[in-house]
Amino acid sequence: MRFLLASRPRGLILGIWIAASCCALPPAICLLATPSHALSEIQRETLPSPMTPPADNDTAAPGTTVPIPDPPGTNPSDTGQPADDTDKSQPDVPANGGITSPRTDPDAPPPAVVYDLDKLPEPVKRMHGLIVEACKSGDIEKLRPLIGKGDSMTQLSLGDIGGDPITFLKGLSGDSDGQEILAILEEVLGAGYVHVDTGTPQELYVWPYFFALPLDKLDPRQRVELFKLVTASDYDDMKQFGAYIFYRVGITPTGQWLFFVAGD
Repeated sequence: MRFLLASRPRGLILGIWIAASCCALPPAICLLATPSHALSEIQRETLPSPMTPPADNDTAAPGTTVPIPDPPGTNPSDTGQPADDTDKSQPDVPANGGITSPRTDPDAPPPAVVYDLDKLPEPVKRMHGLIVEACKSGDIEKLRPLIGKGDSMTQLSLGDIGGDPITFLKGLSGDSDGQEILAILEEVLGAGYVHVDTGTPQELYVWPYFFALPLDKLDPRQRVELFKLVTASDYDDMKQFGAYIFYRVGITPTGQWLFFVAGD
């Protein structure tokens, strides 16, 4: 499966393409951007390869498409690891996206939305600050030590990124230096957050809080905050999809930057 996000100033989406790559995956949903407005249509399309844009993307301006390959999947470091050998000291990442997937259970009370960074555990607050500082610098290489490598590397896609993480992030950005993706990451971390799965191995602090709230239940003030990240048309399409599916960030209580992904 593959996502394509067309960029807009300050990190807003023009479109999210969602397509199935095999029969074992869920049905595809394709959200299409047009020159006159944002995501206004839902279509199905089979994409030929993880990094090949759809044929009708010729209408987009050069350099404005932001590719996100092959969701859903597992953290590459977890691929093929037997269930009995899973390290329970870190949150599990099931094959369907798991803890990176939007949480909108209509029967469960939504978690509290928090804005005060001083309420974060110190390791989480420190990692949040380091990521924001790196974004503000404009130098995407400053994210490299925060992303890490090996088993503890930050998950940047719901599938295998297939190479260097910084190169991958630059590929998501509408500009060659990766500054657009830095802007998106900074805006995501500037939103309110939620604390989910408290007391379990999956415990996380997640930005933005829309990750855990039903979109059709947002109040007017919350919709204004959402529109800092997406357009009104994106919002309507996400409601049809049933969840917030733009970028989100997860940090564990110990301060590990667990994921920065989009899609479902």
